[in-house]
Amino acid sequence: MHVHRRAMLKRAVGAAALGVSCLSPLGRLANAQASRVIRIVVPYPPGGGADVVARIVADAIGAAGGPTMVVVNRPGAGTVIGTDDVVRAKPDGATLLISNNAAAIAPHMRKLDFDPLTSLEPVCNIAATPTLVVVGDASPYRTFKDLLAAARAQPAALTYGATPGGKSHIDFAMILHPLGIRMTLVPFNGTPPIVNAVLSGQVDAAFVDYPAGAGLLQAGTLRALAIGAPERATFLPDVPTVSELALGDFDMEVWYGLFAPARTPMLAELADLIRAAVRLTETKTRLATLGMTAVGACGADFATHFRKQYDGYGRIIRDADIKAD
Repeated sequence: MHVHRRAMLKRAVGAAALGVSCLSPLGRLANAQASRVIRIVVPYPPGGGADVVARIVADAIGAAGGPTMVVVNRPGAGTVIGTDDVVRAKPDGATLLISNNAAAIAPHMRKLDFDPLTSLEPVCNIAATPTLVVVGDASPYRTFKDLLAAARAQPAALTYGATPGGKSHIDFAMILHPLGIRMTLVPFNGTPPIVNAVLSGQVDAAFVDYPAGAGLLQAGTLRALAIGAPERATFLPDVPTVSELALGDFDMEVWYGLFAPARTPMLAELADLIRAAVRLTETKTRLATLGMTAVGACGADFATHFRKQYDGYGRIIRDADIKAD
């Protein structure tokens, strides 16, 4: 199976080289292999989820003899600096962006010099990981419905930690706003201080992605009340989904996807390479160790998902009047 999957990826590389015009930069990249590079711009510092996912895919494609893929970190301004770098890049297949839900959120939170729907082309959704509603082990709330009942009985008395205008802020609003329940946002800059605030009892609850809380969940110092995913996770089989709790059909997973500048030619061939890389057993295993699931939805499938996310975030941000400060 190991050899078979590597052969699949090598055939995809070869098909990309043979199936495009000799004038195509993508075709030349596939033929020249290590002599040319594709930049993957990460709009975050090294070591985060997007950075690690980009390097996993780059390693898989490079090991199979495909184009050399170099990961470049361009953090700042809430992902805007790195994203703008890709938007303004020449659309020749040599520059890609790896982003996540932030790409669908940022345009609704601040004025940008570009529109992601027209300035970026979705290539492939690589991986996803669930988000969890968590409380500390000393919390009196044993279930998510317990937490919501207490919040309903004491409007604005209960608190949750989140980055203002960030995904966790919006995830809480998606649930609380339609129910008419008010909890008080306690602002933090980043996930680690949010997790620490839950552990110390500074806040009552938080939405965090699974990798950020995995170790503490396993140690029992954090308790998961609900999971924001389409179905229960195999690693947390006793934690109900938000949908199971009759709170709405929410897709709250964190996803990591690759985008190209608009009007980049021959993206289908590039998508074939990435899809084949994601399907490798080694890639799935590396992602699984991070609490992520390989997705590999490319082209129109990813474009539809991205548009749905963009529209959904826009609605709740407007309806709940969510601000970034």
